[in-house]
Amino acid sequence: MGASPSHVPACPPPRAQLHPAPHVRTRLPPRPPPSSSSAAAYKYAPADAASPTSAARMDGGAATGAEELRADFLRVLRGRRSDEVELSVEPAKPVENPLYQDANPPSFSEAMQSCPKENIENLKELIKEENVYLITEVKGEQGRLPVLIISLKEDIVRKRPTVVFLHSTHKCKEWLRPLLEAYASRGYIAVAVDSRYHGERASSLTTYREALVSSWKKGDTMPFIFDTVWDLIKLADYLTKREDIDPSRIGITGESLGGMHAWFAAAADKRYSVVVPIIGAQGFRWAIDNDMWQGRVDSIKPVFEEARIDLEKSTIDREVVEKVWNRIAPGLASDFDAPNTVPAIAPRPLLIINGANDPRCPLAGLEVPKSRASEAYEKAHCPENFKLIAEPGIGHQVTPLMVKEASDWFDRFLKQQ
Repeated sequence: MGASPSHVPACPPPRAQLHPAPHVRTRLPPRPPPSSSSAAAYKYAPADAASPTSAARMDGGAATGAEELRADFLRVLRGRRSDEVELSVEPAKPVENPLYQDANPPSFSEAMQSCPKENIENLKELIKEENVYLITEVKGEQGRLPVLIISLKEDIVRKRPTVVFLHSTHKCKEWLRPLLEAYASRGYIAVAVDSRYHGERASSLTTYREALVSSWKKGDTMPFIFDTVWDLIKLADYLTKREDIDPSRIGITGESLGGMHAWFAAAADKRYSVVVPIIGAQGFRWAIDNDMWQGRVDSIKPVFEEARIDLEKSTIDREVVEKVWNRIAPGLASDFDAPNTVPAIAPRPLLIINGANDPRCPLAGLEVPKSRASEAYEKAHCPENFKLIAEPGIGHQVTPLMVKEASDWFDRFLKQQ
């Protein structure tokens, strides 16, 4: 995985074919026995007795450990899949009334509006909008990934850098439009998707909440992070085959839940060559061990309340939290936690942006991931490809500074080649 610091490392797939690609097959490890996908297969190993797979990765993300981690993660992602299908593309229409699962739907984001953009007088007229569905598995609406693509109209097709944007909890791809248009004005192809049980994949204000509770009850889906990571692998299949996208220059970013999606998708798939999770990176195991899990738990509290009742507990405690993570996202607080998956992104450029006072992503929980990632980037001879920014005095919110730092990072590593 090592590379010269003078360019962004990539694993180029075959060169582009006619756009869009109607059928693409994802190459993944062989499907494991059903038992390997169970929560029991990824039980927590105490801090003083790391699991063998975790111990093998304690070298700070060396190439062999990172590849083993990816293979293990992909097996878990496949473990709760319905029968796999060849990726296909269907036309879609713009969404006129996006569904937000907030009690008070948002209407404006100062941070997104502050995103650097080119001063183009007739920008709206030059914007090209595409809406498609990617069929990622045989599972009704959740197996259909809605994709919004924004770019500038051009007479000649050329390969351009691309950035994938991922929304936060209860929002949708349309919420990100100010960012999409700003990046498009600067020559990027900007892409957004609806994560599982959000946007076009939701039917009510409680769709996501119900999916989380169902996952706890049945253990047949992974609506928290992992199922959307599967979609993002399929999205990479599609993007790398488009004739207008440079497959070696695809970045990924997101805020909050979207930041987690970006982090885990990049850990799983090296085709995401530049990575910027915003207010998403955190240590799940650290939070449990240090009684700092409340902020994250409160963001999706109904599933934890349901688990508390099922476990006959009077209050939500660390045991409830651990059992929920193991059930709805196996390995999240163990093998696939930040100390292993963050350094696995090396040597690709990685910028982690958090608020210094964020209760959902406690900064202290990133000390070990940061240390291991720094070591991994040093070993890859590109320490400048890794950076962690903690904005002072900021909790769980996206700020104009964060948007500007992310924008500069993508310009540095995706455009200056």
